[in-house]
Amino acid sequence: MSRYSRPFVILGSLLLTAPLLAQTTSAPAASVRLPDVSLPPALDRVLRDYERAWRAGDAAALASLFAEDGFVLQSNRPPVRGRAAIRAAYEGQGGGPLQLRALAFATEDTSGYIIGAYGYGNRADDTGKFTLTLRRAPGGPWLIVSDMDNANAPPRQR
Repeated sequence: MSRYSRPFVILGSLLLTAPLLAQTTSAPAASVRLPDVSLPPALDRVLRDYERAWRAGDAAALASLFAEDGFVLQSNRPPVRGRAAIRAAYEGQGGGPLQLRALAFATEDTSGYIIGAYGYGNRADDTGKFTLTLRRAPGGPWLIVSDMDNANAPPRQR
């Protein structure tokens, strides 16, 4: 083999074997249910009001939980912004036995967040997870600025 062809043979070998090496992925870790955390009453109210409005299929009540310029960021859907758009996005949704639980939270003055998980009915496993970004006027109620959720299962193939 000439000294000029050796680099091409090495490069060719790397190009052929790299895809095979990249396919070695580890199996997903076993699902561990993270423990709930207790929320202060003002934050817990946000989750319980959300559950009530969802169960009732009340899009107006759901939208009222959001800041006027709030966002809804649902799985496999484009972002929605503003109370009117949020209400329209929630029309026809809900009615199921939604259960929200908090995994972590923090607040400071007029901003905060809740990280949580959700499920339906009395199932022991979570269907998905969410983050709520919150804002309030000094002394006012917490409103949702951003509600981002996604399912734990991969999306269905179409």
